[in-house]
Amino acid sequence: MTATAANEIVQTFEKTFEPIDRDRLHALSEKGRSDPSVVKTVRAKTIAEGRRFRHLNYIRNLEPHVVDEPPALLGDDTAPNPTEALLAALGTCVAVGIQANAVARGWTVKGITIESEGDINITSVWGTGDLSEKPVGLTTVRLKAHLDIEGASAAELDELVTHAAQWSPVLNTVKNPVDVTLTRA
Repeated sequence: MTATAANEIVQTFEKTFEPIDRDRLHALSEKGRSDPSVVKTVRAKTIAEGRRFRHLNYIRNLEPHVVDEPPALLGDDTAPNPTEALLAALGTCVAVGIQANAVARGWTVKGITIESEGDINITSVWGTGDLSEKPVGLTTVRLKAHLDIEGASAAELDELVTHAAQWSPVLNTVKNPVDVTLTRA
């Protein structure tokens, strides 16, 4: 994406930023406090489209979310690859947490941008290439939060970012060990 295109997106976002309802946020927070043991199961179904590495991901009743690979990884470059989709989910989860907590504190959110990047060794080619001992997957992830929030000091914004990271479900799933199983149906 060019800098001009990114700037146009940011300008459009700033013009149309609609705040979340603070009263509904407080009601949702109170509901969570009233029964902290509630666990919800979330689901997604991934179906290989049959066109190289392009996959359709079905979530709830939404249109399919496409994931593909870039040409260098034998894909058609029609959508983010799985690692990029993970970074997007991570950035989005952090941004949601920042926004919710800023609104809960009575601050005015005018803009949030999260830059996400990570380092990955791709020489194993999904287990068909270099199989020497090396880390598989992202080894480092860097996030930068650019915030346009009124009513908070720089120190309060730093604490807000730290708080959002502490409570982000996706960030903590990536950062902490989690049980994952893969079986054949």
